[in-house]
Amino acid sequence: MKHLLPLFTLLSYVLADGSDDHMMDMDSERVEFHPVNAGSKSFHWILSLFILLIIPSISAVFAFANRLNWSLLLQYISTAYSIFESMFLAFPDSDNHENRTSKGTSWFLSLLLGVTIFLGTLINGSNLIINKFYPHWAKGRNEHSGIIYNTYRTLSFVSVLVGWVRVCMAPVALFGFCYGKHTGQCIAHGIMGSAFIFYSFVLSLVLVIPWIRTHQLQNSPEAKYKSQEFFDSTVMCAWGIVNTFTEHRWGTEAWSMGDYQHTSMGIVWWAGGLLGMFLARNNKRTFIPALLLIFTGYSMSAHTQHLAISTKVHAMFGLALIGGGVSRIIEISFLLRDKACSETGSILSFQYFPPFCLALSGVLFMGATEEQLQLVHDLGSDHSAYILVVSSAAFMIYLWFQLLLLLYLRLVGYNEDGELNKERYSIINEAALNEFELGDISDGEDGEDTPDTGRD
Repeated sequence: MKHLLPLFTLLSYVLADGSDDHMMDMDSERVEFHPVNAGSKSFHWILSLFILLIIPSISAVFAFANRLNWSLLLQYISTAYSIFESMFLAFPDSDNHENRTSKGTSWFLSLLLGVTIFLGTLINGSNLIINKFYPHWAKGRNEHSGIIYNTYRTLSFVSVLVGWVRVCMAPVALFGFCYGKHTGQCIAHGIMGSAFIFYSFVLSLVLVIPWIRTHQLQNSPEAKYKSQEFFDSTVMCAWGIVNTFTEHRWGTEAWSMGDYQHTSMGIVWWAGGLLGMFLARNNKRTFIPALLLIFTGYSMSAHTQHLAISTKVHAMFGLALIGGGVSRIIEISFLLRDKACSETGSILSFQYFPPFCLALSGVLFMGATEEQLQLVHDLGSDHSAYILVVSSAAFMIYLWFQLLLLLYLRLVGYNEDGELNKERYSIINEAALNEFELGDISDGEDGEDTPDTGRD
């Protein structure tokens, strides 16, 4: 508990700071809104969320679990809906216009799903085009089945990512956001927020999948493995290099406050990433990626915005990152003591907290653009209500991650603790042994009581 006291202190400071500015925002006059067809548009978005994101994610799980037929069935549903939506349905704004990026994403998703189905049917031999016009390809598909199936799995996973972009672009199109000078900010918040959510999924993956979590407990040389922090540091270093040279046009324009903020963040990421890669060599655990999250969270929580509500939401985003970094250090250094997992190999309840903080920070950052928070302010809401609603989305996303991973483990005969078939086999084997022994005793007793009258 003592390790969490600095986090609670910082949280109290940030929540107490800026309350006067928030009251100034609340005193402004409320804007009236007259939404058009709000019910039908909301239903359309929920339907797209289910068919273009949830169903493809389940399909990808089936693909990775080698359940090809079930995976293809779900992809047929998603493809049919995506094509129909691209042709006849739209997410129009108040001017009855859907932006080109949203509509283009819809068509790209339809094409991607179609290519994925083409490869899937090629694998199971049900591809009508190949069977009719190129039968010699169908006969030789087994020679390249491994490559084709891995490509199919990859496209199935990419379809989930594109479905995520499609679902996130729909509200942007509906509200008419991200035009003109707001485009750059929308792209930055969308990419960075989605990256934190994806990082949450990666940490959940290496935590829940037992053969990844317990790799250091195996009797094999550790040199063949890399710790999670090595990969984290590598990605952070690469991301920092990109941010350092893209957030500001070096030598061609004057420096602004935003340029200083984002460029300095890129510098600390590649510098810390290099150190993290060095400390994580030879499969060692390190605190560096978590420390970079803390620095990033501090920086974002200190960014002053035009609206007080925007400042508070950014502060909460920063706190979520700080919470993820602090809890990650506690997990690595104090709970696991630099091991890959606990001594028993089981998951500790606290280990679910850092990935959730990353999911929360990602959703908060995606919902912290100027236009979104201006809309929330005009509706008369405050930062606390908005943060609670956005946090609810983070809870649902994190729950969905856990359900997908559990479904995959069940399909391949595992759960979070290990192999299910081994336990089931031992139980069945023990029951069969007991039945066999009882059968021998019963047969012996019957043989003693019943005389043999079958011989002449």
